[in-house]
Amino acid sequence: MSETTGLSHLGLSVDDLEASKLFFIEVLGWQESGYDPSYPRTAVSDGTLRLTLWQVDKSLGGAEFDRKKNVGLHHLAIKVESEAKLDELYRKIADHPKCTIEFAPELLSGGPRKHMMFNEPSWLRMELIWQGS
Repeated sequence: MSETTGLSHLGLSVDDLEASKLFFIEVLGWQESGYDPSYPRTAVSDGTLRLTLWQVDKSLGGAEFDRKKNVGLHHLAIKVESEAKLDELYRKIADHPKCTIEFAPELLSGGPRKHMMFNEPSWLRMELIWQGS
């Protein structure tokens, strides 16, 4: 039996706190639930999942994450309620000037599940997934 009970929140370091926050709020419809200018950081939530977004200190000369050679977050997968919602979000993300699509919605392991991969404004690699019916 597990000694833990689930995810409380996931903290992510971002290159552009404002752009990443606005992506979650304006594109995905999430709510901001806390901002701390002393770090700076903010929290966003879809009502089930809560993320804390932490601004990296650019003066320290950090490097972009490489999912194939660095230990850390490979990608963040978020569920959507329907195939239509997946397609709608794909169009919104494709039109976003600071997002890059890795691949459009496609069948996952032969279906019926479908998913897409993209990078949000701070280059976090994300997946949207519809579980199928």
